[in-house]
Amino acid sequence: MSETRKPAAQSLLETGTLVLFRVVDTHTELSPDKENVFVRAELVFEDDDTDPSEIVEWAAFGFLFTLAVLSFHDARPRGISELDYQSNDTFTVADFFDCLSFKHGELRLQTDYIRGRSMKTDVTIRPDGSVTLTTWGRGQSASRWLDDLQGKKRFAVVPAAGPETSPDTLT
Repeated sequence: MSETRKPAAQSLLETGTLVLFRVVDTHTELSPDKENVFVRAELVFEDDDTDPSEIVEWAAFGFLFTLAVLSFHDARPRGISELDYQSNDTFTVADFFDCLSFKHGELRLQTDYIRGRSMKTDVTIRPDGSVTLTTWGRGQSASRWLDDLQGKKRFAVVPAAGPETSPDTLT
């Protein structure tokens, strides 16, 4: 019997986008050089019918991979790392495992530079379903990723097409 299997990356992304979570707190801080922003978001997995620790069991790897893919996609080179940067590159499952660790009961993804991209993203998932997402030198990217994963729409100004359209119409 022939069975068609999905690529591992696709399965991880599908799982990661199914996770329901609540942002408990977000802390943003300007670095001493006044050019970089540090963001720390505290989250908790939640579902009306399921204990957060049970969500961790099926969702942790997919959620970490999904955040890593979003981080990689947004990341740009800094300084000399531009030599290794390729705009059409993708984050792989091998990259994921290179950045993954398990210590003191916590599953952790730590990224710095990957193939010329300054990812600077750290995500820790604890057994109780609490999650800490930290980025530095990434602006407000982390907040945008979380909004996207929660399906929140961003507003944008739509240019006026004529006299019947107000210039401050939002989509």
